[in-house]
Amino acid sequence: MPTPSWLAPLLTRKMLICVFTGFSSGLPLYLLISLVPAWLTGEGVNIKTIGLFALVQLPFALKFIWAPLLDRFVPPLGRRRGWMLISQVGLLIFIGLLGGFNPQGQIGMISALAILLAFLGATQDVALDAFRREILTDAELGLGSSVHVNAYRVAGLVPGSLSLVLADLDWLSWAQVFWITALFMLPGMLMSLFVREPAVTGRPKTLQEACVEPFKEFVGRLGWQGAMLFLGFLLLYKLGDSLATALSTPFYLTMGFSKTDIGLIAKHAGLWPAVIGGMAGGLMMVKIGINRALWLFGAVQLVTILGFAWLAWLGPFEQITLANRLSLALVIAAEYLGVGLGTAAFTAFIARATHPAYTATQFALFTSLTAVPRTTFNAFSGVLVECLGWVGFFLLCTLLAVPGMLLLFKVAPWGGQESGIRAQESEFRERRRPRQWF
Repeated sequence: MPTPSWLAPLLTRKMLICVFTGFSSGLPLYLLISLVPAWLTGEGVNIKTIGLFALVQLPFALKFIWAPLLDRFVPPLGRRRGWMLISQVGLLIFIGLLGGFNPQGQIGMISALAILLAFLGATQDVALDAFRREILTDAELGLGSSVHVNAYRVAGLVPGSLSLVLADLDWLSWAQVFWITALFMLPGMLMSLFVREPAVTGRPKTLQEACVEPFKEFVGRLGWQGAMLFLGFLLLYKLGDSLATALSTPFYLTMGFSKTDIGLIAKHAGLWPAVIGGMAGGLMMVKIGINRALWLFGAVQLVTILGFAWLAWLGPFEQITLANRLSLALVIAAEYLGVGLGTAAFTAFIARATHPAYTATQFALFTSLTAVPRTTFNAFSGVLVECLGWVGFFLLCTLLAVPGMLLLFKVAPWGGQESGIRAQESEFRERRRPRQWF
């Protein structure tokens, strides 16, 4: 039976690689934002401390600082594969070690180890993002980014679902749960060993060139005003939904749901709509383009945050019923459908903006800005909840999603140009002066 034409682009070697890159990239971050808060909550750590614990993710916002090292220096396996494997081995070891500490008496040690995990996860992201960008053509970016993002979210099933269910078993300790979670880094390690290294495109010859030229090229292409608007958009587009999900696990627990409810209902209700949204978004981007997708998917992403405010208004629940569980599933499914759509378009937009000679550094800079809300604003989420209550908190999150949408008029107008950086390289070399949006 012949493969349907709409499905054929998915069934390629490159898209399979994107599955592995997404899964490996998602596991460390979901561990920090799902499993660790649940662990700390269950061990009696207060909500303010858990909220401030988001600061351990700061390396995800600062990875552009050391990204030039990954563009400049080449480990034994290659410029991309070598750094991928080094970071993955470190992640496997230190994820396993994390669960051996006591949250009540060793929170400082846990914080330090979590920061190290974030550093290794951010380093892996720099290498994986550059690798993925270098193997995909501009025409494959939308779909490839969607596959990567969906696999990224599937990785959340491990620390956000499987690990939580295992933690509810009396015969497994938290230390054992963390080691089981760590073993899920193995597929990414095997991928790093067996894929081919991408062809080098203008690798920087000196560390100074690796640090300076990516920024000069970016500003030279867009001009200072355009560059600032672009960076502001990266900072604001995902701000609302990022903050809304910052304390999702403690929120569900506060509403009265058990860890098993969260593992079996909440996480799956969030995962599969996000996967469907991401895949549908990737296929739609082939037809409508990245710019229009940012508008349509961003609107869905904004509106669905209100579902959390509705759930908070209904709870907390004295007794969890089937209706309560269905309400939880409905709210999360709607939110993550919007998140899946928005993230697919957003990731493709970022990838399109990178220059192939400086992929790791520019991609790291752009994605670092998207992590700023998660590592700074989210750190005060616990304080905001105490001041505003859960309903007021989610209404604020909805309002914070508006500025990013307004910037679309400048950075990705509805009828704007869709061509990528690779299609402009020869023209850029000839003109070497500021230009309008790509």
